[in-house]
Amino acid sequence: MNSSEFLDEVATRLDDYVASRDRNERVNPPQSPATLRKTLDVHLPIEGHGLNPVLDDLDTYIANSVKTHRGEFMNPLWGGLSLPALAGEIIAAATNNSMYTQELSPMGTLIEHTVLRRMCEMVGFPDGFGTFTTGGSNGNMLGMLCAREHAVPASTKKGFDGTNMVVFVSAEAHYSVLMAANVIGVGHLNVVKVACDEGGRMRPDALIDEIQLVKSEGRTPFCVVATAGTTVRGAYDPIRPLSEIAHSEDIWLHVDAAWGGTCMFSNKHRSLMDGVELADSVCWDAHKMMGVALVCSAFLVKQPHLLRTLCDHTNVAHYLFHDDAENIDLGRYSLQCGRRNDALKLWLEWRSRGDAGWASMVDRYMSLADHLQALVTQHEHLEMMSERSWTNVCFRFTHPAASHELNEVNIEIRNRLIKEGVFMVSRSNIGDDVVVRCVISNEGVTESSLARFVETIVKHGSDVIQGLPSAV
Repeated sequence: MNSSEFLDEVATRLDDYVASRDRNERVNPPQSPATLRKTLDVHLPIEGHGLNPVLDDLDTYIANSVKTHRGEFMNPLWGGLSLPALAGEIIAAATNNSMYTQELSPMGTLIEHTVLRRMCEMVGFPDGFGTFTTGGSNGNMLGMLCAREHAVPASTKKGFDGTNMVVFVSAEAHYSVLMAANVIGVGHLNVVKVACDEGGRMRPDALIDEIQLVKSEGRTPFCVVATAGTTVRGAYDPIRPLSEIAHSEDIWLHVDAAWGGTCMFSNKHRSLMDGVELADSVCWDAHKMMGVALVCSAFLVKQPHLLRTLCDHTNVAHYLFHDDAENIDLGRYSLQCGRRNDALKLWLEWRSRGDAGWASMVDRYMSLADHLQALVTQHEHLEMMSERSWTNVCFRFTHPAASHELNEVNIEIRNRLIKEGVFMVSRSNIGDDVVVRCVISNEGVTESSLARFVETIVKHGSDVIQGLPSAV
């Protein structure tokens, strides 16, 4: 088989996979992990098999993958399939340009500069810049590193004793803040989780109290991480009052908008991030609501020189970086050296949709989330478990026959959903309550698919109730 024949076969498989999003098939494979380990041949041979078996391996992989492009996939904060972004992903891999210098990625560098500056404009950083990262987790880490350099200048060079340095986050913030605290030398115990209101938003008054307590203990507050779209509820911390509190104490404010940043396209919903221009740094994942393939995430900073300072280890790399491209080479703003071109797929998708297309998408998703919420509130055996800000819809099945066993009932409902394979949604907790968390971030979702989803939840819930001893 020559290369053209091989690529034709791969293209056929891609075309079939894209078309399969409209078929009535399972979202997830039926086999258990244990069965997959026993039945799938994934060993690495001493002698290679050649190209023909690669096609068989691709068929096996596709058959045993979660079908994240189907409208019934509403599990994490991402989903769907974009053809322009898919094309960008394929071409980025084929051209294999690394993004550390303009010399090695001429147009890719221009594209990334363009996208980063446009995103900075949207958040209100007219002189800002940034870098593409592997996701919100690394974006949060970069924000905390910038906060560290702001609080302790030259810590990048001299080192840093983080045992008395404190970062403040929402009690419902993403776990990546703990990861970042570990990596930058602060430690988990110096991450203070600030109380939230009933909607899951960080309370400004509680932040003031926590800052004063930390200072009274002789410790130094250096960073506040606000969340724009929390993982479970989709709540938006009030950025404007938090910025006033943080900056009055000369504390860096980083906004984790990995999930919720896309609201900025919509005139109707942009107010969710009111005050974001007052932040010092922001992370924003295009691979979440914007539907671009994993991974595609931006870190944006109001003062680019701080990010440049964090990355000035590049100055010793005379074999890569030269003075004539000092203000162009993207590697001078990144902790990574070799880095794939993740901006291309986002740029192509943006060129295809335009700002207006993104805005329409956001408004449609919010309308679908409103529709799902209405279906839940109208059903006697379903109840919303939190108010809604974004497209996270947190609810549970309820029934008088299981008033003391609702957590177990909803766990079993979700287990049955996974086994059945028709819908995939996540199971989460709000306080002590187990909830079904459905996220609208997939263009395949429709009002009719949501109606079928609710019917499926109610059916499984009723079956579980019938099996309880208390119902006999």
